[in-house]
Amino acid sequence: MTAFTLDNPAGVPSSATKAFSNVAVIPLGERTLLMLAGQVAWDDDHKIVGGDDLRAQTRRVMDLIGEVLAAHGAGFADVISLRTFLTDISRIREYGEVRAEYFPGLPAPTSTTVQVSSLFLPDALIEVEATAII
Repeated sequence: MTAFTLDNPAGVPSSATKAFSNVAVIPLGERTLLMLAGQVAWDDDHKIVGGDDLRAQTRRVMDLIGEVLAAHGAGFADVISLRTFLTDISRIREYGEVRAEYFPGLPAPTSTTVQVSSLFLPDALIEVEATAII
C-alpha cells in the first residue's frame, strides 16, 4: 500500500512527457504534507511567460504554486519551506519583492535560494519548490 499519492491538479501545467508530478500528498495522521515540484513560469503550451522580466516570472511561479496548494485545500499560510533556484542571484531583490506579496504579514517560511547555471527550460529565470503542511 502506498503511503502517499502523486497529483497533477487541473489548470497547472505539468511535464509534457509525464516525467514528474506537481505534488506529492503525504498523510501524517491529522495533518497532510504537500511537497510541490519545482514550478517555472510556463504556460499550458510549456512556453516561458514574462521573458527577461524576473518579477513577471516570479508572479507566474507563485500563482502556479497557489493553484497547486488550493487544489489540496491549502494556501500560502500553510507553506513551511521554499527552495528557490535563480539563474542570476544578483536579481534576488526582484524575486524577494514579489515573493513578499504572497506572504504578507505571515511569518516567513524557511528558505533556501541558490544560483544555478541554467534551468530545464532555457528562458526560465527561476524555479521554486514549496513544502506545506495542512
